[in-house]
Amino acid sequence: MKKRTIEVVVPPREPHYVGDGFRVHNFIPGAYRLNMERMTPFIMLDYNSKFYFPPSEVPKGVGVHPHRGFETVTIAYKGKVAHHDSAGNSGVIGEGEVQWMTAASGILHKEFHEENFSKSGGDFQMVQLWVNLPAKDKMSKPKYQGLTKEQISKFTLPDNKGVIEVIAGEYNGVKGAATTFTPVHLLNAKLNKGADTTFSFPQTYNTALLVIEGSVKVNDTEDVPVNHFVLFENDGESFTVHASEDAVVLVLSGEPIHEPIAAQGPFVMNTRKEIMEAIDDYNSGKFGHLED
Repeated sequence: MKKRTIEVVVPPREPHYVGDGFRVHNFIPGAYRLNMERMTPFIMLDYNSKFYFPPSEVPKGVGVHPHRGFETVTIAYKGKVAHHDSAGNSGVIGEGEVQWMTAASGILHKEFHEENFSKSGGDFQMVQLWVNLPAKDKMSKPKYQGLTKEQISKFTLPDNKGVIEVIAGEYNGVKGAATTFTPVHLLNAKLNKGADTTFSFPQTYNTALLVIEGSVKVNDTEDVPVNHFVLFENDGESFTVHASEDAVVLVLSGEPIHEPIAAQGPFVMNTRKEIMEAIDDYNSGKFGHLED
């Protein structure tokens, strides 16, 4: 099995706010080499590195806004987020949990710090990932998957090395609970200091990792500190991760969607005409209704 080489290690960019509740470093599509076409099916990744929010009586977050043509995946490491959408779905996720929303044909949603977390304040750490949909599924019915800790599959590494949480896809025969439209592997590797583990995905899949906690050495050659992103070449299948200290690593790999991408703000379609249709449908109320 041929080893993948590292294409680039990307440090975090200066953070910016999404709404008033998410202080994020953008990696996809804004960072060096990480455009939508290179990273497909992953078309956006914002990372709220660990940040303390003081107590607030008014929950911080992002008010009502639309999406069409893709899925949003929110992974909680610290803090709690409350979600509501115009399809009638709602939920709260906390540490170790995931919200997977399929916007597809169009949805309104809002995300805020959960009320009790907001009142008490605390460390907040999240990833939001956008996963593109193939053209045939972009106008399918919206849906929502809320994954609790108990629903997330786990593979325990031998010799007290740690655990691999399988959100979607598969690791060593353990399958994730999230359903996907195209092949996607999304894993949280929670590794104890000194642990070594190997990941393997098809060579054609676009593959990367983000160091959430601690630091790691990749392929025995590259030291990667916390909050850094690693993109792999499509020249092999496997790569190794060594935990230089206790570490948490988000691993993502997916089959590319080889279709045109037309993106404008919260809409990701295949043509400019479809973008204009999305804007018209949103403005005419076809995405439903959701109170601010």
